[in-house]
Amino acid sequence: MKNSPKEFEGKLVVVTGGTRGIGLAIATLFDELGAKVIKVGKSKAGKKDIVGYYQCNFEDESSLQLLAKFLKNKKPDILINNAGININSSFDKIQLSDFMKIQKVNIVAPLLLSQAVLPSMKSRGWGRIVNISSIWGKVSKSERASYSSSKFAIDGMTLALALEYAKWGVLANCVSPGFTDTELTQKNLGPKGIKEVLKSVPMGRMAKASEIAELVVWLASEKNSYVTGQNYVIDGGFSRA
Repeated sequence: MKNSPKEFEGKLVVVTGGTRGIGLAIATLFDELGAKVIKVGKSKAGKKDIVGYYQCNFEDESSLQLLAKFLKNKKPDILINNAGININSSFDKIQLSDFMKIQKVNIVAPLLLSQAVLPSMKSRGWGRIVNISSIWGKVSKSERASYSSSKFAIDGMTLALALEYAKWGVLANCVSPGFTDTELTQKNLGPKGIKEVLKSVPMGRMAKASEIAELVVWLASEKNSYVTGQNYVIDGGFSRA
């Protein structure tokens, strides 16, 4: 179904990690469909050329609390928890400080930000929260213990939230992307790494960030009137092969 150019007119959308990759694709699509978008990012530089930008360091609890207060006052209709970090390590060499940093950004931040927006969503009887998980929150592999812990956790948190707030018209879901063609993926894997990875993807290619965005936007739209508590995997068949 084709999106209406004014589908989200009058809606305030917050996208964390909204300045690059999947987050930028999500924010851009919402903007194209008429929403007022606030992108949340870590870099000060983003303020120069991004309308509706809020700088926040999710690793800093005071910065995160200020963002939560800001969102509580802004009362957004839609929250997309997309920001995330990963530090690969063999299990026996995981540093507790790295493990806790990942949990703070990937699961504590979505918890606090969701708590901040839920009162206004509940009072208006409508709201959408979409948490961006990962294929590594459905399956895992070596050196992903810290990251997978956070992504499996966000699935459970999303389900509990969805069950609790469904009666107030607040729908919450996860989206779990597989290998996605972003600048970060290109940098981390390189041409040889990507070629090797694609051997495991039945569709033989990575996802486009825009494809992830389309699913996220649908879940956050009026078209979605009955889907909540779900975790949608979009990975070209990788996890089922």
